[in-house]
Amino acid sequence: MAKKNAKNTERRAMVEQMRAEQARKERMRSLAILGTCVAIVIGLLGVAVVKYVQDNNKTSKLNNTALRKLGVAASVAGCQPIKTTKTDKNQTHIPAPTPITYADAPPAFGAHRPQPAAFGRPFYSDDRPEVATLVHNEEHGYTIAWYDDTAAKDKTEMAALETIANKFKDANERFIAAPWHTSDGAAFPDGTHIALTRWTAKAGDTSNEAEQRGNWQYCGQVSGAVIDDFFKKWPNSESPEPGLM
Repeated sequence: MAKKNAKNTERRAMVEQMRAEQARKERMRSLAILGTCVAIVIGLLGVAVVKYVQDNNKTSKLNNTALRKLGVAASVAGCQPIKTTKTDKNQTHIPAPTPITYADAPPAFGAHRPQPAAFGRPFYSDDRPEVATLVHNEEHGYTIAWYDDTAAKDKTEMAALETIANKFKDANERFIAAPWHTSDGAAFPDGTHIALTRWTAKAGDTSNEAEQRGNWQYCGQVSGAVIDDFFKKWPNSESPEPGLM
């Protein structure tokens, strides 16, 4: 009887050993599969990240190239040299309906309404905010492309300008295109229908009003290259009130 029990014990031990070995092999197989899956996922993520960076770089470059190709070439846009003058040192907030008059057409600086136009609307037509409201945007570093009634009638010009404005919006840049009507003030110089404006202040010394400037460039036609160059001339830090909005 003792001999039979010994055999049973030995048989159970062998079975347990076989089960343990089988379990060990299963664990090793599972770990191998998991390792392979992890390696594949890491590889795919790596490829995706590289492609994402490459696509972003490519898109950024293409957008910049496309912007400069919109409208006409700079050489045929009929643009005057950039004009720069000292400001009138007036950043007063004047609530509506008190009228505000400007010496320049369009204005690049001066007293303005207490609230600027909301960020995110890059192109206006007949629903444009008041001129004095947009002057407040200029105080915060916006470049504004004003177009007169003649340009407004040219569908090709307007399509190019609106596309340019939307490209700046997509890049979260401070740019607005808006109409300038005869009721707003004097006409642009002869032969010009687009006016770019920017209110600047010396970088690092924005409290010194003597360093503030109004900047204009008048053009006969819309040129993405001209607008791009004008926009890049001054960073937002060179604004009377940079970083706001």
